[in-house]
Amino acid sequence: MRLTEVDFGAAQPIEGYGPGFFRLGGAVHEGALVIAPGHVATWGGYDDAAALLELAGQIDVLLIGTGAEIAPLPAPLRRELEGAGLGVENMASPAACRTYNVLLSEGRRVAVALLPVQAG
Repeated sequence: MRLTEVDFGAAQPIEGYGPGFFRLGGAVHEGALVIAPGHVATWGGYDDAAALLELAGQIDVLLIGTGAEIAPLPAPLRRELEGAGLGVENMASPAACRTYNVLLSEGRRVAVALLPVQAG
């Protein structure tokens, strides 16, 4: 085994992203997404807490990618997610993609909700 090889098991890492999209398993998904092992779905953004609350009890860490730049989460959303037992970390979407892949490769119970970066 080469040192650069990573086994993600059945989970799909995030292969890339660009203006308005994310790539997983060779497929391009446009818009905001929620990604967890065995689960890829569209996400309605900060107003769609239900899509994130469905992950409670299934994951330990929820990364939230806030787009091209790091931004604070709306306080009510953070309180609702943490109240459901979700560990929440917000960061810029590029960093969230990388962190998700690293935690996934370690076998961690992780999910990520991503707002896309926009064309500059």
